[in-house]
Amino acid sequence: MGKVLVCDPMADGPMNEMRECEYLDVNYAPDVSKEKLPDAVKGMNAMVVRSRTKVTREVIDAFDEMKVIVRGGVGLDNIDVKYAEEKGVKVMNTPAASSVSVAELALSMMFALSRKVVPATNSMMAGKWQKKAFKGVELWKKTLGLVGLGRIARALGARCHALGMKVIGVDPYVNAADIKEFPCEGVSLEEVMSKSDYISVHVPHIAETHHMLNAETLGVMKPTAFLVDCSRGGVRDDNALVALLKEGKIAGAGLDVYEIEPPEANPFEGLENVILSPHVGAQTGEGQSRVGFEVVEILKEFFKAGSAAAG
Repeated sequence: MGKVLVCDPMADGPMNEMRECEYLDVNYAPDVSKEKLPDAVKGMNAMVVRSRTKVTREVIDAFDEMKVIVRGGVGLDNIDVKYAEEKGVKVMNTPAASSVSVAELALSMMFALSRKVVPATNSMMAGKWQKKAFKGVELWKKTLGLVGLGRIARALGARCHALGMKVIGVDPYVNAADIKEFPCEGVSLEEVMSKSDYISVHVPHIAETHHMLNAETLGVMKPTAFLVDCSRGGVRDDNALVALLKEGKIAGAGLDVYEIEPPEANPFEGLENVILSPHVGAQTGEGQSRVGFEVVEILKEFFKAGSAAAG
């Protein structure tokens, strides 16, 4: 029997399946606080987290029977993976389950920025009729530049290719043959930033990528280009981005992620060429369901295989 602590909300379907599994003993605590988490993990063999719960050294040091941490989602930056693995705890995630949801949010931001949907809506809500003020641009025949070519980037690239866009991208961990099959033209980061009409970011926030989008790299963008980031906020230097947006050197930005979440302040306040959302990339009914069921399958396989001596 594997004792499982679920620390964040999960869809009803996956939760019911988890509870019905004869070799999983589930403790559902979706609102457990960071103060109570070290006590909550005691006696547990597995824990399930989303992005809210932070699995820090303090939490890991409180483990006494923990065997596996399952992250429902892609990013592992809320888990001290190295320290957990040093303590003999396996860390797993669900990288494919939310790809479509995040890709569709990025695409929706591209459309909304292109057609000035948010400022037009705000204008109408204020009782104005400013038809000539909201002239937009088409995505058709424009160039999408992808920074990172993982599952989400490929899902977005396929959709943009179907819209008649040219797709270019950069990823040092993907070989040239795979990029061509995408279909995508592999180029340098400088070429992605300087040649694209839309740039969408799909990289993890690690030391190597911290503030990779800074005054220098953002500064070569076309003044008509848009930046979309639904990956991790720490890859951007927001002070540099705000300055370029205010100076009109970048046409606009759509952002779903931030270096500190929730942000302590909003540096984009008052900018009509910016769309912001509170890290909702994976927040669709379908995406949440897929994530949940993949978490359940991971736990079933882990404990059924006898990888964890529980109970």
